[in-house]
Amino acid sequence: MPSVFTRILAGEIPGTFVYRDDLCAAFLTINPITDGHLLLCPVAEVDKWTDLEPSVSSHLFSTARLLARALEQAFACERVGLIVAGFEVPHCHLHLIPTASMEDLSFANAAGHVERNDLEAHARAIRSAVVDQGLSPHE
Repeated sequence: MPSVFTRILAGEIPGTFVYRDDLCAAFLTINPITDGHLLLCPVAEVDKWTDLEPSVSSHLFSTARLLARALEQAFACERVGLIVAGFEVPHCHLHLIPTASMEDLSFANAAGHVERNDLEAHARAIRSAVVDQGLSPHE
């Protein structure tokens, strides 16, 4: 059975995408810890990040670095936290979270709901910053 992320990537479930290429895609989570909280996952459904092909792993983390710079620009945050937890969905994904402190990295602070308009506004800001990082955003 395909993971929820595979279904989002296939367009079966809506997602608010900010970036996509042949190997990975980034979209906003519907349960953000902070504004701009992104999920970056490989297109291929692989459960554990340690099971990724080395070339895909390298691409994923290189893309995460560029997306983190875009998040810093879009949200004027002190830094972008990166979490690879892997328990929520059996599809490798990186959490990129704009942060001001360690408290901003606690899943206990995740929102139970976010307004669609807010997600779209955050996506527009991130897409603009993605272009500034030399990437082509997902529209």
